[in-house]
Amino acid sequence: MKKPIIQFEDFTFQYQAQLEPTLKDINLTIYQGEKVLIVGPSGSGKSTLGQCLNGIIPNIYKGQVKGQLKIQGQDRFSDSIYDKSNLVSTVLQDTDGQFIGLSVAEDLAFALENDMIELSIMKEKVQHWAEKLELANFLQHRPQDLSGGQKQRVSLAGVLIDESPILLFDEPLANLDPKTGQDTIDMIDQIHKEAGTTTIIIEHRLEDVLYRSVDRLILVNDGRILFEGHPNQLLQTTLLNENGIREPLYLTTLRQLGLELNQMDYLSDLEKLDVPALPFSKEVNMEVDSKAVSPLFSVENISFSYGERPVLKNISLQFSKGERIAIVGKNGAGKSTLAKALCQFVQTDGNYIWREEDIKADSIKERAERIGYVLQNPNQMISETMIFDEVALGLRLRGVAEEEIEERVLSVLKTCGLYEFRKWPISALSFGQKKRVTIASILVLGPEIILLDEPTAGQDQRNYTEIMNFLDELNQQGHTIIMITHDMQLMLDYSDRAIVVVDGKILADKSPAQVLTDKNLIAEANLKETSIFTLAKKLGVDPLALTEFYMQEKGRSHVSR
Repeated sequence: MKKPIIQFEDFTFQYQAQLEPTLKDINLTIYQGEKVLIVGPSGSGKSTLGQCLNGIIPNIYKGQVKGQLKIQGQDRFSDSIYDKSNLVSTVLQDTDGQFIGLSVAEDLAFALENDMIELSIMKEKVQHWAEKLELANFLQHRPQDLSGGQKQRVSLAGVLIDESPILLFDEPLANLDPKTGQDTIDMIDQIHKEAGTTTIIIEHRLEDVLYRSVDRLILVNDGRILFEGHPNQLLQTTLLNENGIREPLYLTTLRQLGLELNQMDYLSDLEKLDVPALPFSKEVNMEVDSKAVSPLFSVENISFSYGERPVLKNISLQFSKGERIAIVGKNGAGKSTLAKALCQFVQTDGNYIWREEDIKADSIKERAERIGYVLQNPNQMISETMIFDEVALGLRLRGVAEEEIEERVLSVLKTCGLYEFRKWPISALSFGQKKRVTIASILVLGPEIILLDEPTAGQDQRNYTEIMNFLDELNQQGHTIIMITHDMQLMLDYSDRAIVVVDGKILADKSPAQVLTDKNLIAEANLKETSIFTLAKKLGVDPLALTEFYMQEKGRSHVSR
């Protein structure tokens, strides 16, 4: 008989600063040894559920509670964070915010030091988990100096070492390249099976988590549980689309091929899915966009090193006006450093040519008027309280007359769909709206190229679609859009060209479909085969043709909106 380990009973929670409860009448039992996935759009309450479990609520975020939260049969809602940590170990989305030690070894040992574990046992445990998670060669490194995937493993080792009975993962895939994300899900699955822990995963990337089976999927929205059951049952419904969660890519492709899914079994497992023979023509008309022909910006033979460590190695690229470009590759490949070089944040060897003009000597300010750089987290870019002032800041720093500033700011706010909010404080905006503010603050300077770092990381389908449709509108107005991304579906849906960076070099510069159907390239760049590729093999059709078919149909749906 299954033994309950977590029980929410008629549980309602309302933050001090909120007028309405965030969680409403939650009744949920999670059993010992289960692996549970919690999904829901931004603001749905799923993160609040996690924070009630690990003690962030009510110890840091206060509020009013009704009902009970029991862990191992006892009411644990009011326990201290320390007491909760003995029961629930949490791996955060922001790994940098979780590091304590000055070295990886110190970070792994931190929980054991707090528990006053004997030194010899502590060293033994640190070595064991370092080897298990492939960190043995990094024990003396600073955690902050590691790649995204390595940081994730350090965070995971730091909580596993304390052997709590419940593991909670909060958006574990948000900052990882596709293969590292897949490896992380493999690692979570392996640890779940070996240690017998109760594993709870909160994540937007549904398909990536379902790469390994889960016992139950819980859909949360508006503070209520809308679905609780096996993933197959949920995928037969329309609830994902209705609640802003992206369905697996292979299911979208099957729908495009005219298949009805509501009576099919094994929808969450493509390997077991019994797909009938489907009519499919290999003749796909992938039209080349004629706007992407005018040379705009090129770099030739650029190289850069951090100290003695080369990061960019003799890179040459050309960007044309009106292109939509995805830059992809594994964590630590040099993508972000390439972006910094393009924006003049770092000085490199090589040549920078803008419409046949040598611009290597540009100041950062001058380059910003050609190439606007948008960070992944809009909160890291915002420095003013009011929307108008934030968008006007760059112009004011350049000494532009206030009359001209008003004209340009109001114009760009209309372009970005923010005009009605021009007198609002930024704190009142949603994440997607804040993202628009940061893009507006870049657009007002007049750059022809907009370069974005992970434009949709951690976003639900609604915010994702809102941001990407807006970028498409800017692209149709003539802006060149360059995106650094780990999201392979974003690359398929919203780019025409994919640049693959590996170990500081350009490994490929092809169409997205060509990149994602090249097995050798996928392996070398730490990407992963899409489920369209797997579906194509199951159907006995050419993966490239099926991928191009998906892109063509997706493009038509964009146009129809």
